[in-house]
Amino acid sequence: MRVARAALAVAEATLADYAHRFSPHRFTQPQLFACLALKTFFKTDYRGISELLQDHSDLRHALRLKTVPHFTTLHKASRRLLRQPRARRLLETTLRRHYRRRRRTQRVAFDSTGLDCGHRSAYYVRRRNGAAKQWQIVAYHHYAKLEAAIDCSSHFVLAALVGRGPRVDVDRFVPLLQATVPRLRPDAVLADAGFDSEPNHRYARQQGIRSFIPATAGRPSAKPLTGRYRRQKRQRLNKHYGRYGQRTQVLDDQTAAYHYDQCPPVLEPRPRIVVDCPHLQCHASLRSCSFSTEPVRLGFPRK
Repeated sequence: MRVARAALAVAEATLADYAHRFSPHRFTQPQLFACLALKTFFKTDYRGISELLQDHSDLRHALRLKTVPHFTTLHKASRRLLRQPRARRLLETTLRRHYRRRRRTQRVAFDSTGLDCGHRSAYYVRRRNGAAKQWQIVAYHHYAKLEAAIDCSSHFVLAALVGRGPRVDVDRFVPLLQATVPRLRPDAVLADAGFDSEPNHRYARQQGIRSFIPATAGRPSAKPLTGRYRRQKRQRLNKHYGRYGQRTQVLDDQTAAYHYDQCPPVLEPRPRIVVDCPHLQCHASLRSCSFSTEPVRLGFPRK
């Protein structure tokens, strides 16, 4: 009930009641958005949330629904409501409701992951090359990639960028930081070795933000590292220095969300990317983040 009420309140503060004046006016856009939030919360599909709303009158009362929307209505609403511009506005509204006038936080964790976006199982992919009597090892050429900035204190997703992998992380530090700072300014950023580079450290210091990144990029060598900040991190960085150990417990909480059977990240053919994020669809009750356009099965994350 808290998730339903919070999602409805966020949507009512962000979305118009109807998409256009000739709409059938059977359901408002906030009501459909709240139904999509419940779909993700209960880890079900469009048919499942329609049946759930049919069985639970208290949820219908909380969403002020006179009738239950058909599952095809919810699917079409997801394609329309969860595009990136609306998703960004919904995320900003959710953060304002939670943080109110607060504009700073102590630590933010950066991470990225690649995700499968198909119904097929990994076993099927390995066995489909049966004519050659050899298992197929590489199961993908391109996949969806999620980059997220997560508040270490509240586990809220502050920024999320969706792209197409495979690609390196080192040049994604600056865009992710630029997407995070306008919403909540961190005192320190905790990132993994994929973001390691001296220009990234310098850019963070220019913004008045401390960066903690393991200096392990590049070939092993006995020579000292060239950058000042990378040498410093090589000598000092551990789980206690800069509270770097907090990054692990935050990302463990978020990684569990990547294994949803129904809602993995999906990157549609360019240029359109549709975003479906539980942090955009609910209040602090949800501690997960996923991107999808329709129910698909999720494999193991790939770096």
